Amino acid sequence: MKKKLLCLALASAMALSLAACGQTAPTASSAASASGSSAASGSASGKTYNVGIIQLVQHPALDAATKGFQDALTDALGDAVHFDLQNAAGDSATCSTMATQMVSSGVDLILANATPALQAAAAATSDIPILGTSVTEYGVALSIDGFNGTVGGNISGTSDLAPLDQQAAMFAELLPNAKTVGILYCSGEANSVYQADKVKTALEAAGVTVKVYTFADSNDVAAVTTTACGECDALYIPTDNTAASCTEAINNVAQPAGIPIICGEEGICKGCGIATLSIDYYELGRTTGEMAAKILTGEADISTMPIEYYTNPVKEYDADRAAALNITIPSGYTAIKA
Repeated sequence: MKKKLLCLALASAMALSLAACGQTAPTASSAASASGSSAASGSASGKTYNVGIIQLVQHPALDAATKGFQDALTDALGDAVHFDLQNAAGDSATCSTMATQMVSSGVDLILANATPALQAAAAATSDIPILGTSVTEYGVALSIDGFNGTVGGNISGTSDLAPLDQQAAMFAELLPNAKTVGILYCSGEANSVYQADKVKTALEAAGVTVKVYTFADSNDVAAVTTTACGECDALYIPTDNTAASCTEAINNVAQPAGIPIICGEEGICKGCGIATLSIDYYELGRTTGEMAAKILTGEADISTMPIEYYTNPVKEYDADRAAALNITIPSGYTAIKA
């Protein structure tokens, strides 16, 4: 009996030993692999991105750029991206306050919509990625000598620069009898100064007399426009944010005076102009949003990303205003939709 019990005990011990041998212990590499896979999965599913947007002022061009940016980034990242959209109501100092607040809150990226917003964001941080949009010339905006198309550091973005020589050529095409052209813009916008200088040079080379009229802010737009209309045959307005927010005031002076205006972009033209060679600000914003998605996900390094440009500007005209001023628009122009 004892012998039988001993045999049963030995058999049981052997079975337990075999069972233990059948369980393979996890190696260091397999444990690390499992842990890394879990972490990667958690990062992919749980990561959120906080994006601050500083928009200088509310007007159709900047609104469209912001909308395009948000749509593109949402298409890429879904509900993982959260926006803090702030509007500075045309005040550069407010842009600086907003930028400082966004840096303090630790946003993952800042969209600076218009030149003063870009300048404020650049002054606030050299670490958080900054993308500009609706900025005409980054070398001018950021005081970069010999700008080669790539800002470097933590800044890149998109430019709303349309061919200025072609905009200047529209005067000969549409208004051949205009001998004196006034250029109207806000003196506080560096990129407006840049555009005005380029168009002035092109017009003077074509034999046109050019006079420059500047306003400091929206308070003196009507008065300056009145002076310009009294001294000129036609006006040119670049992609100027202050002018864009004051098109009604400009039109209330210029149209009754019979003075046609050629503009730097569609929104201003729709408000007070007869024609423009304009980019699509919504598509410009989308391009900026696509750049943002690559930066946030680590697919691209902002320090090596060149400024991107809109490559297909379109000749457009305001049909009602052109008719009111008895201006015939030649073929090749598209009517701006109401």
